[in-house]
Formats: sequence, C-alpha cells, structure tokens
Amino acid sequence: MVPGDDIILTQLRRGALEYCVLALLEREALYGLDIARRLTADGVLLASEGTLYPLLARLRKAGLVDTSWQESTEGPPRRYYALTSEGRESLAAFRRTWKPFRDAVDSTLSGGQS
Repeated sequence: MVPGDDIILTQLRRGALEYCVLALLEREALYGLDIARRLTADGVLLASEGTLYPLLARLRKAGLVDTSWQESTEGPPRRYYALTSEGRESLAAFRRTWKPFRDAVDSTLSGGQS
C-alpha cells in the first residue's frame, strides 16, 4: 500500500509541529487562537485547531512553555503561551539538527545530487 499525501503530511507534521510552535513563541507570548491562525495560514503546518491544544498542553507539561492568563477587551481572559529557557534550548537543538537533516532528505530525493 502506498501512503497518500495526507498520511505523509501527518507524519511530517508530527515531527516538526512542536518546533514550529516554539519558533512562533520565540519573539513573543501568544494565545492559542493566534498560534492556530499562524500555523493554519498556509494549510500545511496545522490541519485544525483541534490538534494544537493537546500539543500546547504537552509542551507545558514538558516545561518548554509557560502560560499566563491575560484580560482581553474582546471577550474572556486568554491563556498566553511563552517560551521557557528549556524551550529555547530545545528550539536551538532542533535548528542545529534540522538543516543537515533537510539537506540530506533533499539530496536523497533529488537522486543524490547537491
């Protein structure tokens, strides 16, 4: 059985999405809906909001993000997510690893040519 595009994309997301979230939080604290909007803008990184909140809970439990509640002029208070020092270290490690991995995959997919 040959996996379809959706299955491949799901597997790729599973490995990279948490680091994309950490990268978004690197510059500023964001609330969940804003993170979801940024990640769904291209329709590739995040298929739906439903997968984001469990991921944010795992990142929080792992100590990679902290949360705080902030009042909103547009409705109820919002939970904001901010990167911790451990989150910054994890993101830095991913960045060191990502480019060589991506380059190796690209090279392999293009027949071993640089």
